[in-house]
Amino acid sequence: MKTVKVGETAPDFALKDGEGRVWKLSERRGRVVVLLFYPGDETPVCTRQMCSVRDNWEAYQETGAEVVGVSTDTVEKHRQFAANRNLPLRLLSDPQGEVSRLYGASSWLPGRAARAVVVIDADGVARHHKVQSLSLFRPSDAEVIEAIRAAQN
Repeated sequence: MKTVKVGETAPDFALKDGEGRVWKLSERRGRVVVLLFYPGDETPVCTRQMCSVRDNWEAYQETGAEVVGVSTDTVEKHRQFAANRNLPLRLLSDPQGEVSRLYGASSWLPGRAARAVVVIDADGVARHHKVQSLSLFRPSDAEVIEAIRAAQN
């Protein structure tokens, strides 16, 4: 399966969030979108990553980008995780891992997404694509925010 590369149009997809609402990428044209792929809810590194996004939410909001998390966990697990950790971002459920594979965020862990960041500009073009080769390391918020700002130029 071909995966999206920087400079290519990001493939459209629709996934349900933790509230069961459908979130569709093509409906976000006109603004920068950040896809934060992560292996799983309530796991140590993923929890630190999502809580760091929460703690830096104001800086993310100042960019005007829409930031969403994506993992293979269920809608219900996402709902519980967001509630337990007071997460402000939408968490999208990719239970079959199809979107994770499409965006090159497949993990060596069976049934999981890899930790990855994809920034898509307002025209729908991938401007940043980084997969963490070892999922124990999470991207820094400053790095993600810098990638957002670069996609806005």
